[in-house]
Amino acid sequence: MKLDINNLSELINDRIAQLDFGDKPLELYEPIRYIMQLGGKRMRPILAILGYSLFDENSNNIIEPAIAVEVFHNFTLMHDDIMDRAPIRRGKATVHEKWNDNVAILSGDVMLVKAYDLLLKSPDDRLKKVLLAFNKCASEVCEGQQFDMNFETKDDVSVEDYLEMIRLKTAVLLGFSLELGAILGGADHVTCQHLKQLGTDIGIGFQLKDDLLDVFGDQNKFGKQVGGDIIANKKTFLLIKALENAKGNTKQELRSWLEKKDFDKTEKVLAIKGIYDQLDIQKITQQKINEYFDAGLKRFKALEIAAGKKEHLIGFINKLMNREK
Repeated sequence: MKLDINNLSELINDRIAQLDFGDKPLELYEPIRYIMQLGGKRMRPILAILGYSLFDENSNNIIEPAIAVEVFHNFTLMHDDIMDRAPIRRGKATVHEKWNDNVAILSGDVMLVKAYDLLLKSPDDRLKKVLLAFNKCASEVCEGQQFDMNFETKDDVSVEDYLEMIRLKTAVLLGFSLELGAILGGADHVTCQHLKQLGTDIGIGFQLKDDLLDVFGDQNKFGKQVGGDIIANKKTFLLIKALENAKGNTKQELRSWLEKKDFDKTEKVLAIKGIYDQLDIQKITQQKINEYFDAGLKRFKALEIAAGKKEHLIGFINKLMNREK
């Protein structure tokens, strides 16, 4: 397959639509098809394919294992939405809202099994490496989710705590995506680990960018409610830095908004955005985003791979860096 970055998402969606998850009972399999067809950026399978293309041009060899990462990702979303009591996912009702918690739990369990089925399409001589790397990553994603839930009732979350949480919950799966591509492409262990860390750096930058867009993004471009994290008192990098840097009346005002149980949502968002502006939080966050993206790009450029083979992945990383949604 000739690599064309603009068509990769379409190709992945077509292959996902063709997957046979199962038919009966309908209540078990319909929610899987539902969440998988809600769309999304598909960046994890794209990263796996781009990672593979650094070492082998025949990207058809990695399509099914790459889609396994997307199935696993959506499995985590299905279960996370239950834990977060989230009503909306990508503009549509979440599975537990459309059906119920028990259906969402069981359908999610089947998705995890299906992810393994797709990973088993890997060549026999590389399968053990793939499964060991995936199992480590999957455990870390669960650790990150638990830390995130712990933070809901923890008052003293530090920047370091938060960065470690998003590394586990979000970034390691992007790291595994590149690592998967490298393993299946026949790269040596050092190169695989190098790409894994690159993807993890990019993943942290991506999540920080998501935090930033949630507050300062364009509502029409972002695709979900701007200010949702503020309304929910979610402990993001922005809030943690604001609590760390605020003094006197500013800190008192910020604390007051965080403690209010009854408030106007629009008023709260505007008030806390105003505090963020006073404290230069947008600039501070963007600097931290750039730090992680720059670290990833520096790591990538150090790889001894022909520049022509790197251009698609660099282009995709730049797209993630400059996204507005």
